[in-house]
Amino acid sequence: MPTARIFVATVFGGALDVAEEIAPLLREAGFEVTIFDQPVLEALTDPLPDLALFCISTTGCGDFPGNFVAFVQALDERGAALQGLRYGLIAIGDSSYPTFCGAGRRLDGLLAEYGAKRLGERLEIDAMEVLHPDEEGVAWAERWIEQL
Repeated sequence: MPTARIFVATVFGGALDVAEEIAPLLREAGFEVTIFDQPVLEALTDPLPDLALFCISTTGCGDFPGNFVAFVQALDERGAALQGLRYGLIAIGDSSYPTFCGAGRRLDGLLAEYGAKRLGERLEIDAMEVLHPDEEGVAWAERWIEQL
């Protein structure tokens, strides 16, 4: 059975809610799904999953939430051979800040730098406009999974 790993960066739990709503869709599509809400780089690289999904909130001035800082630092410091990794990315932010979805955009760049291939477009959810990001995330995921 192909594997799908969902990596979550969250402050108040919104990104985790999105991940938990999408996981059953991936299971229905035939994936064995694991959600990582305290992710470490080895969960992504050892071995590479068939598919990865990142649900990333932005905090502060475009920063990663605390639960995701060690993951990004490890990726920055050690690097990773991510050729062959296929991934999707959902970024959640607040458009009243100039760093809207900054963490998601930064992670997208890092993953590409190490050879990963994003499938489809990155979804950016504006918390100023969307009351329930999980609903928008599920609608995006349904279309994204169809493209797989």
